[in-house]
Amino acid sequence: MADPWQECMDYAVTLARQAGEVVREALKNEVNVMIKSSPADLVTATDQKVEKMLLSFIKEKYPSHSFIGEESVAAGDKSVLTDNPTWIIDPIDGTTNFVHRFPFVAVSIGFVVNKKMEFGVVYSCVEDKMYTGRKGKGAFCNGRRLQVSQQEDITKSLLVTELGSSRTPETVRVILSNMEKLLSIPIHGIRGVGTAAVNMCLVASGFADAYYEMGIHCWDMAGAGIIVTEAGGVLMDVTGGPFDLMSRRIIAAGSKTLAERIAKEIQVVPFQRDDEG
Repeated sequence: MADPWQECMDYAVTLARQAGEVVREALKNEVNVMIKSSPADLVTATDQKVEKMLLSFIKEKYPSHSFIGEESVAAGDKSVLTDNPTWIIDPIDGTTNFVHRFPFVAVSIGFVVNKKMEFGVVYSCVEDKMYTGRKGKGAFCNGRRLQVSQQEDITKSLLVTELGSSRTPETVRVILSNMEKLLSIPIHGIRGVGTAAVNMCLVASGFADAYYEMGIHCWDMAGAGIIVTEAGGVLMDVTGGPFDLMSRRIIAAGSKTLAERIAKEIQVVPFQRDDEG
C-alpha cells in the first residue's frame, strides 16, 4: 500500500530547504533581537517570518491539518496535541546561535498523527545537512543512512546537553550539579552545539552516545525524535519512564542501557508541560 504520509514528508523537506535559505540569507544581515520568557530566551524577526511562511504553505496544501509552532505559541496559541495530523515546527532551533552567528542553526519539522511521530525533518542550514526520519523506513542525512553508536557503557560515552535558557538560580544549580554528577562517573565528556534538534541528530549519527535535557519544548524534539529512533536509538523520559512529547524533557540515547543509567543519575528540574497553562 502507498505510504499515506510520504507526500507530506517530501513537502516538509522542500519547505525546510526553503526556510533554510531564508535563515542563511538573514545571517548575513543585522539581527533584530527580542526577549521572551527570560533574558536568555531570544526571538528574532526571522523566527517569526520563517514560521509564518511555513504555516501559510502548509495551511494552503493541507487545510485540515493542525499546526503547533514555537512563535505561534509565544503569540498566544495553545499547544495542545490531538489525534489530528499535526505539523510541529521550530522555525529556527538555536535562535541564540543565530543571533551570535554561531554556525549551528536548524529548521525542525515534526509530523505527528494520533499523537505518534510519523516523520521528522531537521535541516542544519549552515552545514547544509538535511536529516530525515520516517517511521519504519530508517533515518538519513543527505541520503546517507544513520546508525546510533549502540554504546552501553556510560564510562565510554560522550554526552550532549545544553545549559538551557532559564536563569533562575535553583534551575541553574540543578543543571550544573547534573553535569558534575555525570562527569564524575567518569564519562568521556559533555558537548552541546546550542540546538536540541542538531544535538539529537548527532546521537542519531553515532557521533555522540546520548542527549538529555529538561526545559525544551515539543517543537525542539518532534523533528529529531523519530530520526533518533529510526537510527536505532531510544527515547526515554528523564525519570526512566516512557518518553512524552509534551513533557518538556528527554533522554535520546544509542542504547536503552545508557538511557536508563543517565536517568538514574540526574535530578529532575520541574517545568510546566507544553499542554498545560
